[in-house]
Amino acid sequence: MKKIPLLIIAVSICAGAAAQPGTVEVLPANAGGSRILTMAEATVSREIHPEDREYSWTTDGAYLTYCDGEAMYRISPGTGHEDMVITVGELNAKAGLRLTAFPRYTWADRDVFMFAAPSGIIRFNTATMSPESVTCLPGNAGNITPGPGGYYAYTSGKSLYICDIYGNSIPVAISESPDITYGQYVSRNEFGITGGIFWSGNGKKLAFYRKDESAVTSFPLLDITTRTGSLFEIKYPMAGMASENVRLGIYDIASNSTIYVEADDFGYDQYLTNITWSPDGSMIFIQVLDRSQKHLRLNMYDARTGRLARTLAEETDSRYVEPQHPLQFLKGSNSRFIWSIGSRDGYMNLYLCDTDGNISRLTCVDADVAYAGNNGKEVFYTSAEVSTAENHLFKVNIRNGKTTRLTHEPGWHEISMSPDCRYFVDRYSNISTPNVIDLRTGNGDRTARLLTSPNPVEDYAWCEIDLGTVKSADGRYDNWYRLVKPKDFDPSKKYPVILYVYGGPHSQLVKNTWCAELRAWEMYMAQRGYIVYVQDNRGTLNHGEEYEKAIWGQCGQAEMADQMEGIKMLMSLPYVDSSRIGVHGWSYGGFMTISLITNYPDIFKVAVAGGPVIDWKWYEVMYGERYMGNPAVNREGYEKVSLIGRAADLKGKLLICQGAVDNVVVWEHSLSFIRECIKNNVQVDYFPYPCAQHNVMGKDRIHLMDKVTMYFEDYL
Repeated sequence: MKKIPLLIIAVSICAGAAAQPGTVEVLPANAGGSRILTMAEATVSREIHPEDREYSWTTDGAYLTYCDGEAMYRISPGTGHEDMVITVGELNAKAGLRLTAFPRYTWADRDVFMFAAPSGIIRFNTATMSPESVTCLPGNAGNITPGPGGYYAYTSGKSLYICDIYGNSIPVAISESPDITYGQYVSRNEFGITGGIFWSGNGKKLAFYRKDESAVTSFPLLDITTRTGSLFEIKYPMAGMASENVRLGIYDIASNSTIYVEADDFGYDQYLTNITWSPDGSMIFIQVLDRSQKHLRLNMYDARTGRLARTLAEETDSRYVEPQHPLQFLKGSNSRFIWSIGSRDGYMNLYLCDTDGNISRLTCVDADVAYAGNNGKEVFYTSAEVSTAENHLFKVNIRNGKTTRLTHEPGWHEISMSPDCRYFVDRYSNISTPNVIDLRTGNGDRTARLLTSPNPVEDYAWCEIDLGTVKSADGRYDNWYRLVKPKDFDPSKKYPVILYVYGGPHSQLVKNTWCAELRAWEMYMAQRGYIVYVQDNRGTLNHGEEYEKAIWGQCGQAEMADQMEGIKMLMSLPYVDSSRIGVHGWSYGGFMTISLITNYPDIFKVAVAGGPVIDWKWYEVMYGERYMGNPAVNREGYEKVSLIGRAADLKGKLLICQGAVDNVVVWEHSLSFIRECIKNNVQVDYFPYPCAQHNVMGKDRIHLMDKVTMYFEDYL
């Protein structure tokens, strides 16, 4: 699901000419290569990924830095000149450490970077070439969040503390019971929520979530690593059942006191999302959403008292409203800000707002956009307006609305703006270009090429990859696909097909990136004689509100209809063996996999489903009720898409794999489906991974993908 970073079952190796809807871009087979992927390379190895490099801006944007494991380097963005800052050996000598590689770091100031070491959190000054401070935190400290004033907030168990640079810890909120948690994420990471600690810009106040799960039911999971096995319970709010209560506290360091924001718009189980401080720390903003997720209020509160100062905007939608992004204040302003919302004009766009409640649309494009930065006069954003398979950077002048495109190379551009927006790092690829990183000015002019990745698979027998589109079932949209043809492809032969599917919200599996976003396992299978097909469908990202919300109230229906349009296209090809079509997916893709093989039993011969949702009433409140509504209100929809009643329709071979301690799609789903197969005397195969959670990782993953592969080899 959205909160799970690994939506797919194989490792993505390819992160590409601007393909237009209806056309097909082709990455030809590599005639010179001969190596065949191993399963380890196809699942856990990073050696076949394009070369990449992680860059960080200093806080004032004066320098761009990176490290190669041995040293930190600094680049002057105006000239592209590069020099070495410090080696790991010098860092060890000056800070009394024994690091074997340069640590991951963040910039605290123009000259000061921070990193975690065995001795504590070290602030190192590159101007004086010496440690500025070493802050020792408890060994069990989690969610460590530095503040602008030199304090660190952290959690220990379910309680919240702050620590000064001398290592003195101060309790902020101590948990009263096992059901109360402070300073950690809430709402199961939905609505763009990734943490629970929010420092004000001046570092004088700390906002934090308080989560009360006392009304939430528990679900038992089995730990087999103990002598006799033991159960441990997780709090899991299922759709239609009691949910958690969330409040926002504000701690004042000077007075050592806490007040709670009076956000009581929609009752006990409302959602408090996208917490944002005003630059001066006097106000705090919350996007408050009711439990049905149909009514949103953008509220501003007085940070001294916690009282509502003003409701700045309200959004309603008969399906759902989904806030995902905090506000972004204009540089130099304490009253004007950018709001990202998708429910106003049919696309995720940016709106210029102020604290008096005035709102105007800033990005007037019929395409989904994402905020990238601002300098007070211009707002930078990425957009799908060139192509839904591409991502490009634009800027818009706040005063006159003039828009300028800043990236022009075909493909998918990932952008990192400098804090002052004078420069940006442009990382891009396309279907035939592995990875290029440029340093550019705020006008789009290139000042330096930082990296050009060589082809990482030059020695491999890389198969042909086609990137194209097929119409959605309603005829309104172009759905992008990639098609990987078998090794030594002969159009006069017939080949089996494996459809890899995810299909759920907040995903986009096909992009104009290197190899069209290929997952290495797909190439592994193509090298062994399969056609592998991957396609996006209605319900996924980057096509606007109507496209995404087409699934509302009956998940799986529009998605299946769109996927079947792709299957029809495949079946029309002379080299496709229509009697040998398989399907594979994980999580939402597992739900789609079982939906397809049971709804179209005469089309799909073999299926492998991982961690599948079987009935949405067993999935969590936050995600499930957004797309399906409350089971009490949408009983017909829940019954229609439930796979319990579809077990009797299974004709082909089906393997279900699942982590036995899955805390996302709990065991009740797949075991209930197995039970229904038994009741109907329908044979089905099942393979649990005893110590895995929702995603099977590490060496277990190699075993998993061997299992998946063998199943297709045996039956397809």
